[in-house]
Amino acid sequence: MKRVRCPKCDQFITFDESQYPAGQSLVFVCPNCNKQFGIRMGVSRLHNTQKEDNPDEHSNAQGCGSLVVIENVFHFKQVLPLKMGDNTIGRYMKGSIKTNTPIETVDPSVDMLHCVLTVSRTKNGKLKYVLRDGPSNTGTFVDNELLGDRERRVIEDGTLFTIGATSIILRAADSEE
Repeated sequence: MKRVRCPKCDQFITFDESQYPAGQSLVFVCPNCNKQFGIRMGVSRLHNTQKEDNPDEHSNAQGCGSLVVIENVFHFKQVLPLKMGDNTIGRYMKGSIKTNTPIETVDPSVDMLHCVLTVSRTKNGKLKYVLRDGPSNTGTFVDNELLGDRERRVIEDGTLFTIGATSIILRAADSEE
């Protein structure tokens, strides 16, 4: 038996994966919130690095927080750990070294290097998160406002930003404990 998580309400749905071949697409309707979403059978190439099944048990060793990639029509919920310094965010492509924080998606509106989230410490030792566009073809939106060229925006825990058709929420290190 395999469990999938609803991207809207995080409710688990259990099904027998042995009935479906690798590569087959399945569509589910969440009994809790009636959200319809799809998955593709197979093994994620990034599964071991992202630890999306139990993000709380595998919190980032550096304690820099994480990004929660939430629902869209292209992929499932993912949790991406952050590190100190520049976290280059973009679409995962085998063999690409452009990004160190890859999102597993087939969304064509997410560039391979879409935006950069810089994690640093203030003088008081508190973590600071600064977001800037890559530059990308479709732009980076913070709270539905387009980041301008060379604009840097300080974001905090719970900030929603969008790249292409993908929505991401910042989870600061303080909020993960």
